[in-house]
Amino acid sequence: MLIQIHMLQNYAPSNLNRDDTGSPKNAFFGGVQRGRISSQCLKRSIRWSETFVQAFDDDGLLARRTKLLPGLIRDELKAMDVDAEAVEAIVRRVPEIGSESGRERGRVEEGEEGILKTRQLIFLGQNEIRPLAEKLLKLYRKMGDKEWASAKIADITKDLGTSLPRSVDVAMFGRMTTSAAFEDVQAAVQVAHALSVNALSQEFDYFTAVDDISGETGAEMIGDVEFNSSTYYKYLNVHWEQLLENLGDDVEVARRAVLTLLEAAATAQPSGKQNTFAAHNLPDLVLVEVREKNLPVSYANAFLEPARQSRERTLMDDAVARLGDYMARVGRTYGLEALDRRALTAVQDYSLPGAEVVPSLTDLQKWLAAQLQEG
Repeated sequence: MLIQIHMLQNYAPSNLNRDDTGSPKNAFFGGVQRGRISSQCLKRSIRWSETFVQAFDDDGLLARRTKLLPGLIRDELKAMDVDAEAVEAIVRRVPEIGSESGRERGRVEEGEEGILKTRQLIFLGQNEIRPLAEKLLKLYRKMGDKEWASAKIADITKDLGTSLPRSVDVAMFGRMTTSAAFEDVQAAVQVAHALSVNALSQEFDYFTAVDDISGETGAEMIGDVEFNSSTYYKYLNVHWEQLLENLGDDVEVARRAVLTLLEAAATAQPSGKQNTFAAHNLPDLVLVEVREKNLPVSYANAFLEPARQSRERTLMDDAVARLGDYMARVGRTYGLEALDRRALTAVQDYSLPGAEVVPSLTDLQKWLAAQLQEG
């Protein structure tokens, strides 16, 4: 079963996701430059949203990306009342995890008070730290101090066995490491880069700052920041069976995860330059499709020709009309009407072909919960 979420969302002037020059990210689509919000940015805003944290943090079902695994292992070993000498011997090898190829060795980061770090970020579930510390301790005691210190890290991590997290965000967005100590997880959720349905027009905000105390006239600081205002098409999908597998067939948690994802995707905002622009704009339209067949279909091509405002309708009105027309054409061409169950919620009086209109995001969640119950 496949769950697909489509959104149309207009942002006021903003710089939500910057490139290496500080400019809002963009891309060419349909031969026209568009505004873009990267999938990485969208996924992080979902993972760190209040909605996600409130739903799963207390249950230990959230993970964190970090290089600080050595310190986490040290804390666990100390909590287990392991003697200080053994703790330090074990922790000295932890920075090498993820560097089993031998090309990179763990190191103490310079300028950070000797904080030990791994060479790669590792996506760790909260429930993985204690079992990993226990396995490291058991292996250390089996080898002895001398053999432990000289053993190849590849042999150590191989003997540890893989660790599979039961974390909602890892189950959804996947995990890839180069270490045998952690099992790779195939993502159950795909998130597209959001693209503006309109042609992009970048602008610059020129600003100055004056000295409040000196009494001198004129600017003491001059700067500028690039921004734009765009209407974005957002698309993501959830492969239900993969999510279940990643969560150890815990149906209750999987259902809760999908419903929370829907709410977070609709309400979480990228954080870029929000103190400057406060572009906290919610989607005007959220469409959810449930399909028995695992056939993902993005409707981004509805906007190959950019949407435009006119005297008769707004940019959002035109975007919804283009989306509806394209949905109908794709549905007829590929026979998708019989495969889909659809519902949408919209701020305006919008409708889309084959979609049941529900009055609120809460009602949309209830509708989706019923589909998951049937599935």
